[in-house]
Amino acid sequence: MSTDFTQDHFALFNLPRRFGIDLAQLDSAWRTAAAEVHPDRYVSAQDAEKRVALMRATRVNEAYQTLKSPVDRARYLLQLAGVDTAEETNTSMPAAFLMAQMEWREAIGDARAAANVDALESLLRQLRTDVKALEAELADVLDSQADHQAAALAVRKLRFLEKLDQEIGDAIEALLY
Repeated sequence: MSTDFTQDHFALFNLPRRFGIDLAQLDSAWRTAAAEVHPDRYVSAQDAEKRVALMRATRVNEAYQTLKSPVDRARYLLQLAGVDTAEETNTSMPAAFLMAQMEWREAIGDARAAANVDALESLLRQLRTDVKALEAELADVLDSQADHQAAALAVRKLRFLEKLDQEIGDAIEALLY
């Protein structure tokens, strides 16, 4: 494999440049590419060739991790389109979304205070259902509508939900261990 460092991540794995990708196809393409560029295949090579092999392996793994994660994949697609998600600077969200965040945090706090692991696990399942719905919305706005601003907002929303997921997971872990 002659990893072209100018290729985007999708081209590297011979995938269409879209949010909705076949994850099994990504996994298969990654395994093939990773086997081809694995540094162990270059043990007896010259130092310069070993360094290139390591760079190629790193590139393949970073590309795979980016495309495997829905949030990172969406962020990457937007980056390719020249759109900054402004996650660090743009914290404006629709009022309904912010209210939902407050309700989530209150429910998490109540369940944590009551040491109710079942309630926390139920919240986690609900949250992950919401995440899947938002990912479906993201696929639509990116792949069908090419609405980059709506996609950037969806990425920012997903970041909020990722933080809630982590918070719930931490609360469950704290109660169980």
